[in-house]
Amino acid sequence: MKKCLFLFIVLLFQLHKISAQPPRVDKNIVMDLFQNMQYEEAISYLLAAERTDSLNLQTLGYLGYAYQMNDDDNNAGRYYQKMLDIDSNNSPANQYFSSFYSNSDPQIARVHVSRLISGSPNKAVYYRKMGELFRRMNQKDSAFIYYAHAFGLSPNDSRNGAGLAELLIDQKNYVRADSIIDEGLVKDSLNVLYLKLRIRSFYEVGAFQQVVIPGERLIRLGEGSLTALTQVVLSYYNLKLYNECIRVCDFLIDKGMAGENIFYYAAKSHAKLREFDKSNELLKTCLALAISNTAEYYFNALGDNYEEMKQFKKAIAQYDTAYYLFKDPLMLYNCGRVLDGSLKNYSAAKKYYRKYLQLAKLQSINERKAYEYIKKKYYAK
Repeated sequence: MKKCLFLFIVLLFQLHKISAQPPRVDKNIVMDLFQNMQYEEAISYLLAAERTDSLNLQTLGYLGYAYQMNDDDNNAGRYYQKMLDIDSNNSPANQYFSSFYSNSDPQIARVHVSRLISGSPNKAVYYRKMGELFRRMNQKDSAFIYYAHAFGLSPNDSRNGAGLAELLIDQKNYVRADSIIDEGLVKDSLNVLYLKLRIRSFYEVGAFQQVVIPGERLIRLGEGSLTALTQVVLSYYNLKLYNECIRVCDFLIDKGMAGENIFYYAAKSHAKLREFDKSNELLKTCLALAISNTAEYYFNALGDNYEEMKQFKKAIAQYDTAYYLFKDPLMLYNCGRVLDGSLKNYSAAKKYYRKYLQLAKLQSINERKAYEYIKKKYYAK
């Protein structure tokens, strides 16, 4: 009887112990939810476990990741910080904060990358991350040390080699940079990172003929690298290969990546080929890109100021320039108005008024009044 009572008490104790244990997180359930991008459901599931065991690193890590993938940076940061409060060297948490702060505050990001390096001193990616952070802070000497270490640990990773080669080019150490680039291109002749650097290295030493070879590879790859292909454009222009220059410009224009300098060198190349009409069209595009649309207000305001200062010819020059650049007919009216009312030059005013009447948009009451005034004064039969 006593033996049975003892066994019953032991059984009750075991049942109480089991019921007192916090619910365990089922990794398979969590992974299924993550795989199906059901992050809100995962958060609800994990919060139940976190309420009973708030110091479980696995649960906290899952919650941080779920909030991160659910675009809730505040809560993601809160749970990753909890992980660091428990273990300052926690790798997932430090990785999160190193990425989170990499652009906004590289100094804070460096603290977290330092911890990652301490925890995994033979992992090249962490040295490369530190190099990137130093480069963003324009501390290129420190960046060089970390990129060199990353390259030493993992020379086959093109990100390490390209990062180091780029810093060597910054130092004008083209010989060593070229050796890294050449070795990388031997392994992969279509590696975009190395092709861009090959273009830059050749271009900076004036080897324009050599620039075009990796440049054409980038184009065949459909790679729209504006900086690198701009150097290809300039190389073709310097080599007086104007049709090729135009072709690369057109490639960038078709990709919607061309700035005013691309249109400019396309225009210059057409001019060299004596295709002046096409050149002029492109130069007008350059002007439109070079001058902000808000500049119209500034020209107009300058004209108003010159009128108030009784410097009427300067006022007309501002209004005339505004019309030439932005084609607002009201600027023609302003020119005619100053010539008419202030300079009493009716013949010149009439030329501006005639053109204004042809182009007027009449979008406001004042415009319609001006339009009717001019027609009545100068063109009434």
